[in-house]
Amino acid sequence: MAQKIMLDMDPGIDDAAAIAIALTDPQFDVQLLSTVAGNVGVEKTALNALKLVEFFGVQEQVPVAAGAKMPLLKPYEDASYVHGESGMPGWDFPAVTTQPVAQHAVEAMRKTLMQSTEQLTLVITGAFTNVALLFRMYPEVKAKIDRLVVMGGSLTGGNMSSVAEFNIYTDPHAVKIVFEAGLPIVMIGLDVTMKALLSYDNIAKLSDVNESGAMLQALLQHYADNEATGKPMHDVNTLFYLAHPEAFTLTNYWVDVITEGPALGATVADVLGSHHDTTNVAVATDIDVPAFNAWFMSEVATFMK
Repeated sequence: MAQKIMLDMDPGIDDAAAIAIALTDPQFDVQLLSTVAGNVGVEKTALNALKLVEFFGVQEQVPVAAGAKMPLLKPYEDASYVHGESGMPGWDFPAVTTQPVAQHAVEAMRKTLMQSTEQLTLVITGAFTNVALLFRMYPEVKAKIDRLVVMGGSLTGGNMSSVAEFNIYTDPHAVKIVFEAGLPIVMIGLDVTMKALLSYDNIAKLSDVNESGAMLQALLQHYADNEATGKPMHDVNTLFYLAHPEAFTLTNYWVDVITEGPALGATVADVLGSHHDTTNVAVATDIDVPAFNAWFMSEVATFMK
């Protein structure tokens, strides 16, 4: 049976790859795609989401909702230096013919959850602002959420500072609200996404697979997140986890989020259990890298376009 999910994202090139898989793999049933300011501003992230739902021809099935334009308290800093000015350069998408829903993403998320006859999985791969606002404004929706699978954080070092990962750093106050909401959370952070590199060999093969592969390859050529043997596909790992949880090693911790000072945005796990007598996050600490690459390429091969 397909997993019913809501995606809250900031596309973004690695987001685009995750969206491509979520929209085309029959094991995922995307109920809503909401966007937030993160990699680029929310107007651009919403436009990029629309480009992708139209590219894959699912604009009638998957509504797009634009959300928060800035973090709760912290000044907004984008990542256009990694994802390009538009957030998704490299492919000549046609002009979009659809628009985001009239509702703010928070209202659209509430409506989607409350109208669902079953609990949904919420996948967060951008700033946590929309979800924090949702929980503060409408705490009753938490009963309609099965779990959260989030891309963000790190126990071993950051990419925005020595300790902070980008999604957490962008709006740490929002993350603190979400992590303390009392819901099951799986944190897919840099501890695994910096291991699960999509190899340059596989990136070079994408354009030979199908048009979708060519599109993703074109975007990845503009993705300024490069390691020695490949590119980290951070956000895609959330879907890989949903499809193949056995490929991950998870450890339960209480994770605090630092909201001020030089460690702003750090995710600090109580690894000794000395400060908390409970846990709030299952943290991914290891991943099967060959399985990730094989799965990603098999997903692209099944794209109908």
